[in-house]
Amino acid sequence: MPSIVVLAGSPSATSRTAAVLDLLALRLTGHGHDVRVVSIRELPPGPLLAADTHHPAISDVVEAVAAARGLIVASPVYKAAYTALLKAFLDILPQYALAGKTVLPLVTGGTPAHVLALDYALRPVLASMGAHVGQGYFVLDQLINVGSGTGPTLAPAAERPLLGIVDAFSVAVASFRPVTVTV
Repeated sequence: MPSIVVLAGSPSATSRTAAVLDLLALRLTGHGHDVRVVSIRELPPGPLLAADTHHPAISDVVEAVAAARGLIVASPVYKAAYTALLKAFLDILPQYALAGKTVLPLVTGGTPAHVLALDYALRPVLASMGAHVGQGYFVLDQLINVGSGTGPTLAPAAERPLLGIVDAFSVAVASFRPVTVTV
């Protein structure tokens, strides 16, 4: 099973968020992690919305999340929050499915005002699920170049700080040891 699962919450087939995640997955693979990128939009919509965790495609991703040591949870910002698609997936996970996992939240958006979605929408949900939520990151859409033949790239203003955060996340995933509480 992958040590890191990357959840792409964009409903768009030509997603800038997914382009950034491809770059990050490549970087983390280079650090020795086994990385699995999951585009939630590719999951079967009926079982996803019905929270049918017995459906093979849904149970496969739920099991991958359960087995992972770390997750990147990413979404574009729509109407001041992460996507309903990502919310639907998070809702099918058990309440404390992220306990003991290091999680990097990432959002993309069209204006700097969208950065608030990171701390006021996504981070609280991840923390409520027991995640050890690391420093998140917001990327302005205009700093993401999806590319035509060279693949996606980030403007240096976004790339340097994001790669620093991803490198710190990589180290945290490799070294994080959850605290076990017995009652």
